[in-house]
Amino acid sequence: MTDIDSTRPRWVKSSYSDNGGECIELDMANYGAVRDSKDPNGPQLRFTPEALTAFIAAAAQGAFQAEDLA
Repeated sequence: MTDIDSTRPRWVKSSYSDNGGECIELDMANYGAVRDSKDPNGPQLRFTPEALTAFIAAAAQGAFQAEDLA
């Protein structure tokens, strides 16, 4: 398992974020690390580049709409 490079994080939020505190942040420099913007010191999830690309593509196509998940 590869360690996260916490010395050089490059966390980014979507440009669509309204700073309402309900966002995730991505750090692509650290193997697709994802964290909750409300808890920057909390847990991080890591994904392979392929898995993260597939997730982002599905989200962009509306695959995770709340009404579809209920």
